[in-house]
Amino acid sequence: MSEQTEARGTERRVVVVGAGMAGVQTAVVLREQGFAGPVTLIGAEPHQPYDRPPLSKAVLLGKAEGSAFDVDFEALGIELQLGREVLGVRPGDHELDTATGPVPYDVLVLATGAEPVRLPGAEGVPGVHLLRTLDDAERLRPVLARQHDVVVVGAGWIGAEFATAAREAGCAVTVVEAADRPLAGALPAEVAAPMAAWYADSGAVLRTRARVERVEDGTVVLDDGSRVRAGAVVVGIGARPATVWLRDSGIELGAYGEVVADDHLRTSAPDVYAVGDCASFPSGRYGERLLVHHWDNALQGPRTVAADIVGETPAPYDPVPYFWSEQFGRFVQYVGHHAPADTTVWRGDPTGAAWSVCWLREGRLVALLAVGRPRDLAQGRRLIEAGTAMDPELLADPSRPLKSATA
Repeated sequence: MSEQTEARGTERRVVVVGAGMAGVQTAVVLREQGFAGPVTLIGAEPHQPYDRPPLSKAVLLGKAEGSAFDVDFEALGIELQLGREVLGVRPGDHELDTATGPVPYDVLVLATGAEPVRLPGAEGVPGVHLLRTLDDAERLRPVLARQHDVVVVGAGWIGAEFATAAREAGCAVTVVEAADRPLAGALPAEVAAPMAAWYADSGAVLRTRARVERVEDGTVVLDDGSRVRAGAVVVGIGARPATVWLRDSGIELGAYGEVVADDHLRTSAPDVYAVGDCASFPSGRYGERLLVHHWDNALQGPRTVAADIVGETPAPYDPVPYFWSEQFGRFVQYVGHHAPADTTVWRGDPTGAAWSVCWLREGRLVALLAVGRPRDLAQGRRLIEAGTAMDPELLADPSRPLKSATA
């Protein structure tokens, strides 16, 4: 790093809003890349910054007390301001507004993540839960320990993971889903369809085309008039970027309320970046803007932000999206973005324990879903990154390594 860049880094104050993975990683990577100026990390929750994926697994089942990041913030010279709610930002003044007064910044990083969509009419009803925060998991832990009848609203990734944990705890579980299949918003019908059987295999009841009319104390009433007994209701019907506080800031927001960032994760406001679940970015690889609500994006994006802040001129941010889910005894992994695909190739029997689906566009792999086939995932990720041409006939042979199915 040049002396000029080092001097500039010493003078500027970086403020990061959001103490989840994206925010913590941004602060840490800034130090790794030699940024010497003051770094402040502001979090709305009072807890020491923590990782979210264990909340629906180990923390929920009482196998872990928490999932705090193993980061020595004091040693890194990162100032933590926890339990501080940010109310707005005035980019022209380079100031944040918080419940306890203004906070000046030279560089601002927005990393506020996403917040769960609430079930209309269910707010304030006893026994209705979300699963997004450590406090949520702590409230749900005794519910599972007492083996209540549980109704899960939504058969997406979070709903399936919670249903898995609840069955492991010995609860009777009913999952109600408005669509005709699980993961309707995430996967094509023919790919999601085999996953419906996983619920019954685990002893959970899956009711599709079922909308919640209302929640009464101890009962979920569906739109067909049927009633499902519920000692607890867990809502998992999606998440949206946590950006309501930015609406009057002048910072450009997209169709889903997300911060619109460029290919270096810079926003429309000077000296303001956005990273993780709250931001979309243009993908040259896929030819469209992506909004990725997954852990790996929150891990990778901060490297681009930090490099840009210290003046390193990073390559455009254009990752191959990746996520995983553990549900009903299966390890499900997904890499890429299947929307632009023109060909689908199956590897293995989807009624079995291990299979994959490959999506191609003009002969090149653009996305892959692997159930119990981690090697397919690892090789597929590299092939997507490289833009390698594939042979669909060879690809369809599940006994053949993915890397040897090239054209």
